[in-house]
Amino acid sequence: MLVKGIRCFRINRWLFLNVMKRVTVIQYFLIVVIFSGLCIIESCGSKNPGKATQGPPVVSVTTQNASFSNAVYYDEYPAIVTALSQVELRPQVNGLVTGIYFKDGDRVRKGQRLYSIDQQQYEANYQQAVANLQVQQSNLLKAQKDAERYHELDKQDAIAKQQVDYADAALEVAKKQVDAAKANVRGVQTGVKYTNISAPFDGTIGISLVKLGASVVAGQSILNTVSSDNPLAVDFSVDQKEIYRFTQLQQQGSNKVDSIFRLGFGTSLYPYPGKISMIDRAVDPTTSTIKIRLEFPNEKKLLRAGMSGTVKVLNAFGQTILIPYKAVTEQLGEYFVYVVNGDKVTQRKVMLGKQVGNNIIVREGLKEREQIVVEGLQNLREGSSIKINNPQGTPEK
Repeated sequence: MLVKGIRCFRINRWLFLNVMKRVTVIQYFLIVVIFSGLCIIESCGSKNPGKATQGPPVVSVTTQNASFSNAVYYDEYPAIVTALSQVELRPQVNGLVTGIYFKDGDRVRKGQRLYSIDQQQYEANYQQAVANLQVQQSNLLKAQKDAERYHELDKQDAIAKQQVDYADAALEVAKKQVDAAKANVRGVQTGVKYTNISAPFDGTIGISLVKLGASVVAGQSILNTVSSDNPLAVDFSVDQKEIYRFTQLQQQGSNKVDSIFRLGFGTSLYPYPGKISMIDRAVDPTTSTIKIRLEFPNEKKLLRAGMSGTVKVLNAFGQTILIPYKAVTEQLGEYFVYVVNGDKVTQRKVMLGKQVGNNIIVREGLKEREQIVVEGLQNLREGSSIKINNPQGTPEK
């Protein structure tokens, strides 16, 4: 009691001295009486030892045991749907578009005629090249006969040796001219062939970028795009740390398990599973990621190149500790749970893994059978006293 009185006096003395600077003598006397009374009342109030020693209230909580379970979930990666084969159709000759032989968006077959370009000039060039070849072949025939005749005369010493040499040289020149004429015919013939543009493989053709009568330039104008549509590829990138995991999936034939690779679009799930097509040759040094390509069947044409979605890869984590996510608290980027220790709780830091439904994987920080608080956390502090109030049938330990 004496100690509390002294403490009260020390606290009130400061306030008293500051007040006294502004009061009269009568006010001074009244203030002394009031302050003395306050100190006596406070010191007397300590006679109730029960209230002075009363601790923090006991918190009613619900608990649950940490236990091992099989954690099965899907890892998710952003992905892009792309065609396994895709090519831009460009003309190899100059001219006007004289024919379009498909409808935009049609499925086309390999070798199917798609466009034609005016052939008149190329046909004329071809005919001229063929005629030139025939002339050169006639010259070759004449040169060959001359050479044979001169060789017969040479055997009889009836002609100068120089004339025989000239005949042989003329024959060689005629042969080369025939070869050149044949090459010219093949070149012009190729030009005629290029006036017809065909599908390079089975697939779907897009919307034509040119109309009938449009002028196109060899190697520059884009006519259309053809892409394969069944199967389609889905590309996504993973961290370089996961290369071993995906390589094993590819080598061990896990592609045959239907639930390993799935493709999602928002809340919708593509009905057919995929399989690994390839793993890129190298890691991107700027992002430390590597590209993985999956193949998905597309017989019903539900997928289109360019779509963005989410690849879901099944991950069976095996036996691991799962706890309700609501049992976790976060403080400055770190995660904690309250572990029951007798009639009190201890706050313990944990390392979390993947969330699985309403539960979450605890990688480090908890052991099996340890009792944690799952409800009533908002009123708890380190060392708080608790009263376990589990629903009927829920074990406390």
